[in-house]
Amino acid sequence: MHWLLLALLTALCLAAYNFFIKLASGYISAAAGAVILQLVAAGLGAAWLLWLHLNGQPLDISRKGVGLAVLAGLGVGLAEILTFVVFSRGVSSSVGTPVIVGGSVLLTAVLGLVVLRESLSWSQGLGLLSIVVGIALLARGH
Repeated sequence: MHWLLLALLTALCLAAYNFFIKLASGYISAAAGAVILQLVAAGLGAAWLLWLHLNGQPLDISRKGVGLAVLAGLGVGLAEILTFVVFSRGVSSSVGTPVIVGGSVLLTAVLGLVVLRESLSWSQGLGLLSIVVGIALLARGH
C-alpha cells in the first residue's frame, strides 16, 4: 500500500481518537479515560504482535528501539491525559484538536530540522508557517 494512503488512514484513525476523547471527556475523568484508552490500545498492539509472530514475521527488537518506544509511550500517555483535560474544560473539538494536532506537527517538524538535521523546502516551510497562523487564529477566540 502506498505511504500516502497509509498516512490518510492514520489521519482517519487519529481523527476518531480525538473525536471520541472529546465525546468521552464530559463523562469520565481524564485519568480513567486515558487508562482505558491505553489498555485498549495495548490490547490491540498485543493482538497485532501475536498475529505477526504466528505468521512467522520477524520481530526486530533492540535496546535502543525499546528505549525510544518507551519515550514515545510517555509522550502519548501524557498527551492523552492532557487531551482529556483540555476537552473537559469545554474547548470545542473544532478548536482544540487543530491546535493540539497542528502544534504537534509544528514541533515535530522543528525537532526534525534541529535534531535530525532534515531539510525543508520553501513550500514545506510555508505549510508550517500556515500551521502557526492557523493555531494563532483558532486560539484567538478562546
